[in-house]
Amino acid sequence: MKPTGHVITVSTEIGGADPLEIRSGPLIPPIERIKLFSADQWEAVVDEWASSLPGYGLVERAGGAGDKGCDVIATVDPSGPNSDWDNYQCKHYDHPLAPGDIWIELGKLCYYTFIGNYSVPRAYRFVAPRGVGTKLLNMIKKPENLREGLIANWAAKCVAQITATKRVPLEGELLDHVKAFDFARIGHLPTPRLIEQHRKTPYFAVRFGLGLPARPASPVPPTTIAAGETRYVAQLLDAYGDNQGAAYASPASLTDLHKRHLQRARESFYCAEALRSFSRDTLPDGAFENLQGQILHGVIDTAEADHPCGLTRVNATTAHATNLNLTSSALLGRVDPNDRKGVVHQLANEDRLTWVQGDA
Repeated sequence: MKPTGHVITVSTEIGGADPLEIRSGPLIPPIERIKLFSADQWEAVVDEWASSLPGYGLVERAGGAGDKGCDVIATVDPSGPNSDWDNYQCKHYDHPLAPGDIWIELGKLCYYTFIGNYSVPRAYRFVAPRGVGTKLLNMIKKPENLREGLIANWAAKCVAQITATKRVPLEGELLDHVKAFDFARIGHLPTPRLIEQHRKTPYFAVRFGLGLPARPASPVPPTTIAAGETRYVAQLLDAYGDNQGAAYASPASLTDLHKRHLQRARESFYCAEALRSFSRDTLPDGAFENLQGQILHGVIDTAEADHPCGLTRVNATTAHATNLNLTSSALLGRVDPNDRKGVVHQLANEDRLTWVQGDA
């Protein structure tokens, strides 16, 4: 006899699922996603975050075997041998950090600063996806408790673990160094703060997959042609001249029809320039250049085909750009037709496209 069953109905939540979620699954909040990262990925996130901070001249990763207790090293002035520096110690554990997780790290810090392998950092911060547990947090708030805890746990946690080449007993001058060490330098970085600051970096969308933010409005072109747009404007003047059988030295002598065309071209150019800035602020280097390359390869045959004049070449090329299927750009969803036309003019501004044959 078959067991009694029931009819499965689609819940409102599932029935109204976002198409993007159907393709890639429900969005995972960053505070949860970082728990899925590997230890190496977590170090990379901290590196990206620290590199975005204005107070550092150089940020380096030193994680791995033999790191001597330093993971992400942030130096204020890399040209100065005695520059202040901060250390971000990355701990990707499946639990909030407890005192037992850090004694070896503090032991390395004290030992290697004692023997002069590196200077005492200005700040030493633990960074962990699940944060710091209550017991360790209370100890951090009372630095003397950290000192006492390290001394009490040195024999069990540090003597044989600091270096593989020898035992490091806590005695003599090393003990004096630990007793004098400023444990107020030890702290932790709250994970929500790191995520919010990382959100402002070009790496956030790639790391956390929440899509790109909305674009700000594109600027209106200035009345006067700017120095950075003279080449594509000169190419357009040649194209207008080729269309009219005339030579134009400046936009002032253009027909009203061509003046309107030039104004639209400049608006497109400034849209693309705004997209370049947007890409620089929200994505790693190369995303916008990749888009330019896709558009160039998509329109080059049209640009180099036979046309009655330079102006028809411009219009055919920009029209083709608006119809390209740009499926592999990281900027997908933030590129509109005006941007595509603007990229064409950027390419002309760099002489990667030419409107009048023989003009270069």
